[in-house]
Amino acid sequence: MSDKRAHSIWRSLTLHLLPGALITAFYFLAGPLVMRAGHPSILALFLAIIVILIPFELGYLLYEGKCTTGRFSLHNVVLYRDPMPFWHYLLFVPLLLAWMLAVFALLAPVDRYLVQTFFSWLPDWSIPATSLATISQYPQGVLVVTFLAEMALSIAAPVVEELYFRGYLLPRIPASRTWAPLINVLLFSLYHFFSPWQNISRIIAILPFVYVVSWKRNVYIGIFTHAAFNTALNILGMLATLA
Repeated sequence: MSDKRAHSIWRSLTLHLLPGALITAFYFLAGPLVMRAGHPSILALFLAIIVILIPFELGYLLYEGKCTTGRFSLHNVVLYRDPMPFWHYLLFVPLLLAWMLAVFALLAPVDRYLVQTFFSWLPDWSIPATSLATISQYPQGVLVVTFLAEMALSIAAPVVEELYFRGYLLPRIPASRTWAPLINVLLFSLYHFFSPWQNISRIIAILPFVYVVSWKRNVYIGIFTHAAFNTALNILGMLATLA
């Protein structure tokens, strides 16, 4: 069991899934408006990160800090911050990053099949492959702004998500440390309501690093791996767009 009092099942479920529901609602409402204003639909997701994800997840952590310590702080709120030799980062982060990239690359056909078979009812602009195929049609200035926003949020969003999901929620899941990482991964994947076709690949990709975070009680492994993965994906996507 966690080294802090565990959340109830319903509290844990709510805190895992509620921000994802809000992000998804904002994304699908903002997408048509963003495109009508002459911008790529991906900017709607960036806005959801700025308006919903970061304020909700970081704000909740700070609120918990205020309730716990009397000040807006992450102390005793974000756990799993045990020190670790630097060479462990040099070992684990590249291995976990390589695993994640390989899984998403190998399972890309599965993701495409799921989109075509079960999620064809979603608007085309919300499917990354369609969005990527049309983004090159926008003016260069729009592409530069999109790329810069993407790179900045590739770091900011993973940092906040890892503090929230792995530093705060994971240690408080009402289950043993054997099962808590798996539950955390399943709920974190479902939290991405806007990309349900990726649940299989996402679960397989992130499961090892969440277990390593729990094993080492070190949230920074998750932060570095998650940020590196998002950054690598965004660079590869931009290169594919410009090719």
